[in-house]
Amino acid sequence: MFGIGMPELIIIFVIALIIIGPKKLPDLARALGKGLAEFRRATDQLKANLDMDDVEDELKGVQEDLADSVSGLLDVSETEEETKPKDPVTSETSEEESSR
Repeated sequence: MFGIGMPELIIIFVIALIIIGPKKLPDLARALGKGLAEFRRATDQLKANLDMDDVEDELKGVQEDLADSVSGLLDVSETEEETKPKDPVTSETSEEESSR
């Protein structure tokens, strides 16, 4: 814990007890504890928000990749249909069937 051992903590506590006094020391400790708890809560909330932003950015990237892949597949299939030569035998039979 910050490189402070038990002897250092005891010295700090004794000095605080002498300077602040025994009546106000519990109130000060309580206020300090509440402040640290609020700071820790705010830090955890910020981390959670940053994690959600990372997930949203990652999902947007995956969505864009998927859209690019799908549009690429559609482009390839359209060019294959355009360049595919029509079979005269099947086109004649389909025309005859459609006229009936």
